[in-house]
Amino acid sequence: MANDVNRLIDMLYERIEDAKSPALKPNMSMVDRDELLDLLDELRAQLPVEIKRAQELLSARDKFVEDAKRDVDRMMRQAELDAKTKVSDSEVLYAAKEKARQMVARAEERCRQLYQVTNEYAEDALARTEEAVQMALDEVKQQRVRFRSASAAKMQEQRDKLDGRTPPQEDGGEE
Repeated sequence: MANDVNRLIDMLYERIEDAKSPALKPNMSMVDRDELLDLLDELRAQLPVEIKRAQELLSARDKFVEDAKRDVDRMMRQAELDAKTKVSDSEVLYAAKEKARQMVARAEERCRQLYQVTNEYAEDALARTEEAVQMALDEVKQQRVRFRSASAAKMQEQRDKLDGRTPPQEDGGEE
């Protein structure tokens, strides 16, 4: 149809260019009026179809552009949402790693403190135990000395008895 319209316009140009000029009016041309009117009628008949087709193409183009804009807007919103989600995920991951690092640092510090307190407690307990054992050993040594002394005295007394040398009894008793 576009070719029909272009063909009709070309035919009009040819007729006008081929038209003869009257002798006294060189800027004017004489054409077959009926022939040109027939071409214009045919052109007029074709133009609404072409215009309608052009309008449909423009409408289709506008719809395509609107759909494309909507798709681009939707893709941009989705991309922004994805980017925000990734940034958010990244921030959450960073925050989690930082919190984990802080927890590990606190646990290590607490472990060092507990180790130090435990060592101090064990050292103190061992020192007290050593003192108690030393005091008990000193007591045992004193008791041993007393025991030896008492035992030696008793043995001497027994020997004296056996030898007949009985020392006088203190309770004023018999013998």
